[in-house]
Amino acid sequence: MPLTILTDHDVKSILHSLDKEDVYDVQQSLADGLHYYSTATEDNGCSSSYQPMRTSLKRNDGSTTLFMPASSSDGIGVKIVTLASPNTPRPPPDPNPLSTLDRLSLSSHSETASTNSSSPVSTPAPSSLDLPPPSVASAQTTSPRGSLTLLDRSGSPRALINAEELTAFRTALASVMLFKKRHTVHDVLVFGAGRQAYWHVRLALLLRGDDVHHVCIVNRDFARASALVRKLFNPFEDEAEGPAPPAAVVQLPHRAKFAVLTPSHHEYERLLKEQVRKAAVIFLTTPSVAPLFPAEWLTSTEGRRKGRYIAAIGSYKPHMLELHPDVLKQAVAPQHDHRHFHKHARTGGAVLVDSVEACLKEAGEVIQAGLKPEEVVELGELVMLKRDNERRRAEAGETGKGKNGMEIQGDGGLIEWLSKGNVIYKSVGLGLMDVITGGDVVRIADERGVGTRVEGF
Repeated sequence: MPLTILTDHDVKSILHSLDKEDVYDVQQSLADGLHYYSTATEDNGCSSSYQPMRTSLKRNDGSTTLFMPASSSDGIGVKIVTLASPNTPRPPPDPNPLSTLDRLSLSSHSETASTNSSSPVSTPAPSSLDLPPPSVASAQTTSPRGSLTLLDRSGSPRALINAEELTAFRTALASVMLFKKRHTVHDVLVFGAGRQAYWHVRLALLLRGDDVHHVCIVNRDFARASALVRKLFNPFEDEAEGPAPPAAVVQLPHRAKFAVLTPSHHEYERLLKEQVRKAAVIFLTTPSVAPLFPAEWLTSTEGRRKGRYIAAIGSYKPHMLELHPDVLKQAVAPQHDHRHFHKHARTGGAVLVDSVEACLKEAGEVIQAGLKPEEVVELGELVMLKRDNERRRAEAGETGKGKNGMEIQGDGGLIEWLSKGNVIYKSVGLGLMDVITGGDVVRIADERGVGTRVEGF
C-alpha cells in the first residue's frame, strides 16, 4: 500500500468537505476507540494497556515538544508537535480598541449574509482600555505544529500527515460528543479564537446549527475573533494555496448570531459575567495559567439555576488551568444524586475526562481541585459502540445512514443528567485520538484523491 502524504491544506480541504453524516461516522470511530481504551483488556489494540504516556521536552525558548505514541486496532502511530510558550508577553494595546456584544452578528434573517461570508462588522467608537488578565490569550498562536506518522499492523509506513488542523479537529470531535446530546444549546460561549475554538464552533453549528441561537467569542484580540467568525463561513479566503472548490466546502447554517467580547470593553467584567451565566455551553480553548472567570459565577445559588456543559481543553500541564478548581469540586459534591436538576439550584454534577491516568498527571484543573480517580469518569465508559448502536436502532426500527450519530449508554437518571445537568469535560489529549481520526482522514483522502501517494516507500 502506498504512503499517503497530507499537507495542512489537504487536511483542511478534507475536514471542511465533511457533512453531518460524515462527521457522525468519524466521530463513531473515535467513540469506539475511546470505549475500548476505557473498557477493553489486551485483546484490543485500543486498550489503555497499549497506550504509553506522552513524553514532553521543554526547550530553552519556552516551547514544549510533545511525543505521543499510540496503538489502534488498525496499526500504530506517533504524533510529534511543538507548542509555543503561553507566557509570551502580549503586544501593546490597540489604540482604537474594538468592543462588542451587539456589534458583530450573523443571522439567516440578515439581508447581507451570504452562504460564504459574514455580515459586515461594525466598529464602535473608541473606549478606554481596561487591561485584560494574562490568562485570556497568548500573544502568539499556541496551536500545535508538527506531524502524525501512521504505520499499518506490520509496521510499514502508511501516512504522514500535518498535525495542526487534525489536532484541533479531533479534540473538538470528542468535546461535541456530549454537546450534541444536550437538551439545550441555545447560548454558546467560547474562550479563545484559535483553531481549537474554530473547530468547536464549526462542529457545534454543523451538528446542531438549528438549535444554536447565539455564539459569543471571548478573546483579547477583537480582529482575531472576528476573523474566526468570517472563516467559519469562508474557511479558505486567506489560503496562500488558493481556495478550495466551493462545492467541496460544506456550508454552515446561518441561524446563530455572533458576538465578540474583549477585555478592552469598559464593562468587560459585567458583560462576561452575564455571558457566563446565560451560557448553556462553554468551550474553554486557551493555554491559560489562571481561571478565565471567578468560580462564584457558577457555584453560587444564582449560578446553579441552570445546567451547563463545559468543555475545558486548552490547558495541558499541571500549572495551567482555565476553569477554577472550585467549580470541579462542587461538581463532585456528594449531595448530587442524578435526580435533581437546575431549578432547585442543587450542587453537584459530573466530571468527565478523556483519560483518568493522563488527567490526574497533567490536567491543572483536576490536579488543583484534588480530585480522586473515583470522582471522574472517562468519556469512553459512556459512549456506545457502533455495533451496539446499530443493533439498538434495528430493534427500534430506525433507518437511514447515521441517524443521530453516536449514542450514550447508561441508566435513565445518568443520561438525563448528562443532557440537562452540570457536566464538565476535561481533556488533555490522547495519541489514540490522533491515530484513529488520522486513519479516517487518510481513508477519506484516498477515496477522494486528495494528497500525494508514494509507491514503494
